[in-house]
Amino acid sequence: MSRELGLPFDPIDRAARIWERRFGPSSAMAAVTSIMRAQQLLLADLDTILRPYGLTFARYEALVLLSFSREGALPLRVMGERLMVHPTSVTNTIDRLEAAGMVVRKPNPADGRGRLAEITARGRDAVAVATRDLMAADFGLAGYSEPDREALFTLLRGLRLSAGDFTDS
Repeated sequence: MSRELGLPFDPIDRAARIWERRFGPSSAMAAVTSIMRAQQLLLADLDTILRPYGLTFARYEALVLLSFSREGALPLRVMGERLMVHPTSVTNTIDRLEAAGMVVRKPNPADGRGRLAEITARGRDAVAVATRDLMAADFGLAGYSEPDREALFTLLRGLRLSAGDFTDS
């Protein structure tokens, strides 16, 4: 789905070889650059799958989070924590989902000043069809076996753990 570049060489590998000559070991630089490029490719592919439903991956994640909650509603602050994004990003995402009729805002009964985002029937329908399509595409990772995807998750989980995203209890 993403636009193929068709380069006659791997630019990250070439940069790594030059890096090695000029600065020293290049494995960390090459790995990080590969991860950043993979993120670009995956986001482009996933957003293409989600576009027919009026979603981006960020909006899809927000809807899934709401659909996972017991009441289908969460405070925006909690959504930001769980999605690991800045509060402004959550507000923007919820604004767009609300405009599309997939979420409504309502007062938080536990906090007089706070607001809850609540998924609507339209939002639940969008999650269902979008999830079907994403799963059919293996979330953009169809080129990898199940054991490879599990190994990739484990490797990246270690990075997230060391960054303090969560505690391993």
